[in-house]
Amino acid sequence: MKIFWKENRTFFVFLLLMFCFRSAIADWNDVPSGSMKPTLIEGDRISVNKMAYDLRIPFTTVSLYKIADPARGDIAVFESKAAGKRLVKRVIGVPGDTVAMKNNRLFINGEAVNYQPLMLGDQLEQLPGKTHLLRTDTTTSSFASFDAVTVPADHYLMLGDNRDHSADSRVIGFVPRSEFVGRSRGVVLSLDYDNYFLPRSDRFLKDLK
Repeated sequence: MKIFWKENRTFFVFLLLMFCFRSAIADWNDVPSGSMKPTLIEGDRISVNKMAYDLRIPFTTVSLYKIADPARGDIAVFESKAAGKRLVKRVIGVPGDTVAMKNNRLFINGEAVNYQPLMLGDQLEQLPGKTHLLRTDTTTSSFASFDAVTVPADHYLMLGDNRDHSADSRVIGFVPRSEFVGRSRGVVLSLDYDNYFLPRSDRFLKDLK
């Protein structure tokens, strides 16, 4: 056993450091569904900056130091206890915000969010300080409206960019600050599930907005 350890310790130390890095500093995350279309599509692998919000003890959720809070417009990864799985959604409401939606039009703190129609149901949504793409259906959806709600302290209101097809805060409720894993600002690579898992060259190292 001592000989085995002596001959392979460099490899095991490398593995330990790699797992620590992925646990506490940076990782990647699969996108299994279309809830964030057109920003993210099925088969995307996105980078996750795990130090965007907290410095944590590796392999735990214990925060040693809060670096920043999630900001409106962030694409955030979080471990949802309500959903029982890891989710990727966009931060829409931060603590203290009052948010409402009428026919897929957001109102934040009483101010209507501006929208610019594009094509095929896609639009530009101009959140305060952040403009991004979103997608809606042409038909009326039960998800398209909700009454004004106030985001409680240490919680966030999260929505998918594919507004009529996303199980987000309209289903799971407000997301606690403690559930956030990190923030994503780019696609590392993307595999086309409908084309023999071949890479999508146009999405390689694609920046996210």
